[in-house]
Amino acid sequence: MAKSLLIISRQAPWAGPGAREALDIALAGGAFDLPISLLFLDDGVFQLAPGQRPVSIEQKDLQANLQALPLFGVESLYAGSHSLAERGLDAANLTLPAQALDRAALRDLLQTHDQVITI
Repeated sequence: MAKSLLIISRQAPWAGPGAREALDIALAGGAFDLPISLLFLDDGVFQLAPGQRPVSIEQKDLQANLQALPLFGVESLYAGSHSLAERGLDAANLTLPAQALDRAALRDLLQTHDQVITI
């Protein structure tokens, strides 16, 4: 049985290559049928914010990569509820259905995966 992988994405979509790298790892792992979960924490929750206009800052849009996650079998998406609240985001209005988790649920999530990568 394949080991489960949790990818924690902490960077805002336009703060550097971290957000794109986390998505690339998730998509690549999904292509090989690995059990993958993706957790958005800190400024990483901004990747799920609606109404982004990356062209205005001359960046590539990450939304196509995010929308492809379910096609690659990456359907377990989570966001830290404290990260969402601190940044004024509502879990009901995100571009993907990420489950908001409190700190205790985050600890439990970390313990249910064999491997964790933080980017």
